Amino acid sequence: MQKSIFVTGAASGIGRATALRFAREGWFVGLYDVNEAGVAELRREIGESKAVAGRLDVCNLDEFRARVADFDRACGRMDVLFNNAGLLHMGKFDEIAPETALRMMHVNMDGVVNGCYAALPLLRRTTGAVILNMSSASAIYGIPELACYSASKFFVRGFTEALDLELGREGIRVADLMPSYVATPMVTGQTYQAGTLKTMGVKLTAEKVAEQAWRAANARRGTHFIPQTDVKILRRVAGLLPEVARVATRKLSKL
Repeated sequence: MQKSIFVTGAASGIGRATALRFAREGWFVGLYDVNEAGVAELRREIGESKAVAGRLDVCNLDEFRARVADFDRACGRMDVLFNNAGLLHMGKFDEIAPETALRMMHVNMDGVVNGCYAALPLLRRTTGAVILNMSSASAIYGIPELACYSASKFFVRGFTEALDLELGREGIRVADLMPSYVATPMVTGQTYQAGTLKTMGVKLTAEKVAEQAWRAANARRGTHFIPQTDVKILRRVAGLLPEVARVATRKLSKL
């Protein structure tokens, strides 16, 4: 039977690259974004019989449930839910408007929770289903000038770990992706550049992260999937020697 993936934030960047990656493998793809024109165009590129598309504000649980129902009618199963939609605003904490920071956190956190609530009934009906959440390397140690973004990704990391243990009893695996800066409009379009961006640079493409998403979705085990060796090392250091990770983060942030 044809496998399927439901992708949020699919109109551009990592979401778009992941949708194309899975479509090339013959998967049926659900394409959802607030940019309805963008996902409609992507559906035409993939092939209208191979995908379904629609507008989705991930902060709206009722709308999320409606899109999952559309997806269910289209293919009747959900092998992977990819909670990818997210926002990023760089800057010093008190120079980012509260409404901007809170909107970012709502999308990054509420969107993941809403996705799991909305999709869980269909995931439970699909043998071997996977929930894949978009976390970040900024969930390893809090990053200055990304304070609220980093905190939202810590939430995703903790939520992923807890839900993996809880749903693992039902045969549903939960994992996340933890990339550093990726060459997407969300990063390249920033007017303010955090110190870590200047120091570390942008070393990943959306296609590279999509490849990691493919690996995570098809792995038998694993919770955190990190596409960079240096970030893997930092995670190990943060776990064993948090004070060393603090010093390293401070240096990378140019503080």
